[in-house]
Amino acid sequence: MIEKALRGSKKYWLWLAFLASIIFIGFLCYLKQWKVGLGITGMSRDVSWGFYIANFTFLVGVAAGAVMIVLPYYWHNYKEYGKITVLGEFLAVAAVLMCMLFIFVDLGQPMRALNVLRYPTPHSVFFFDACVLSGYLLLNILCGWTVLHSEYKGTKYPSWLKPFIYLAILWAPSIHIVTAFIYQGLPGRHFWLTAVMAPRFLASAFCAGPAFIIIAALLLKRVANFDPGKKAIEALSKTVAYAFIINVLLFFFELFTSFYSGIPSHKAPIKYLFVGLHGHAEWVPFMWAAAILAAVAIILLVIPATRKNEATLVLGCIAVFLACWIDKGIGLIVGGYTPTPFETITVYRPTLPEIGIALGVWALGFFVLSVLYKITIEVKKSKELVVKYNGILFKK
Repeated sequence: MIEKALRGSKKYWLWLAFLASIIFIGFLCYLKQWKVGLGITGMSRDVSWGFYIANFTFLVGVAAGAVMIVLPYYWHNYKEYGKITVLGEFLAVAAVLMCMLFIFVDLGQPMRALNVLRYPTPHSVFFFDACVLSGYLLLNILCGWTVLHSEYKGTKYPSWLKPFIYLAILWAPSIHIVTAFIYQGLPGRHFWLTAVMAPRFLASAFCAGPAFIIIAALLLKRVANFDPGKKAIEALSKTVAYAFIINVLLFFFELFTSFYSGIPSHKAPIKYLFVGLHGHAEWVPFMWAAAILAAVAIILLVIPATRKNEATLVLGCIAVFLACWIDKGIGLIVGGYTPTPFETITVYRPTLPEIGIALGVWALGFFVLSVLYKITIEVKKSKELVVKYNGILFKK
């Protein structure tokens, strides 16, 4: 099936060339970081996680969110998701790949990645995070590729694959729960020290991941003549709407706990993010942009007329995706580090090389995703052109 990715229109190759150019720029920025060190980033002693880990945290949710399609299709036999299930599995592959790359570039020296294998530490949450991410990547490659290859051959996927599919469904929440445990297990960071961190992570995952799939499916419908199915999009849009509302509600629960209790250490990070603190308001515009996007998304997704309209549905899903990226990405990181345990404020801003490396990782993820989606669409189109009559295959 790989040969199907080697045939495409001029627009397809221009898109891949564009992504390759961004990957190359990101690679040059990484070479500079490799030579100079993490000093070229905006990170410091007081802010040891930055733009890389912010994107990693968000993308773990995008990968886990694919289960909202896989579970209904395989577990509850919801056949309306038949055309987009593989899209969800391949999105998980690309998202987990980007997660691993963001961890890789955040380590500074690439050889440090081998320490996970050389010195396994079962008492560390980071060790389990590496395990669940690697396992989820392999499960989605196995399940997605085997199911697609079976469809290519015109047969049902083999029975031995079903246990792996069910394992992948159960595995999906674990990758985001373990990631949440990394944050909520740190007693010195009051913004992260909350029992609802894991539920918030899951709620945001179950809206951001499906939102991206809706955007991708409707984009493929326009540029590649791929019909994901009206019922599938309508059902998935409801999932996005409900999950996003739960995500927003959990955030308001955090606001109530922080401000009603009156504990200064819990209020300070939220004040810094939304109104500024001690003259520092670097991220206030971004957080209010996320709040406005969240409000727009809820309006567009809750009202049936706008949710069923493809144009407004795409706008709502884009708003969900960006709001979650700001809130659970850079907002979560800088909020956790501000103020420091010494009640000081260390300003963090990603540098241009840091942003360049991040864009390179995103471009590589989209490159892999584009190739996988190209193969998927070509296989599904080839099957639609075949009609079976009395055991004989005829092409239309």
